[in-house]
Amino acid sequence: MNLITRTALASDAKSITDIVNPIIESRRYVILDSTFSVSDQSFFIQYFPVNGVFLVAEDHDSKTVLGYQTVEPYASYSRALDHVGIITTYVDKKHHRQGVATSLFASTLDIARSRGFEKLVAQVRADNETALHVYLKHGFEVSGRAKSHAKIGGKYIDEITLELFL
Repeated sequence: MNLITRTALASDAKSITDIVNPIIESRRYVILDSTFSVSDQSFFIQYFPVNGVFLVAEDHDSKTVLGYQTVEPYASYSRALDHVGIITTYVDKKHHRQGVATSLFASTLDIARSRGFEKLVAQVRADNETALHVYLKHGFEVSGRAKSHAKIGGKYIDEITLELFL
């Protein structure tokens, strides 16, 4: 597959919601519990933090968005955390194990570094073995476990914190 990574555009909102909403609806991979409208996603993209990173992976030939990755500042309440970003990664289930995440990580990590991020943090459901494997494969290390951190459908779920120093 011939992938390109590029900055997300407001016009990608439909493609992005088509990727993330089925993941949310499955109630198996993320702690998000409400789907996104296309207009909400478009707004989010347009007003994404200027020093953040929001990339999509697109099939060069079909121009189909297959996944996306974001890095947002960890906190706005203290300048002491300006060097830390929160990273999220979403890949269309039909395109797992086809290099989409690897392509995103290659671009995102370089851009995050150039924007002053020195450390990235990911929060992953403890039962999402695929995501944990992907982050570990790209150099992240487990730094903690938040027990019973989320409650979805009456079930408590642990979250694993992973970190990568850039």
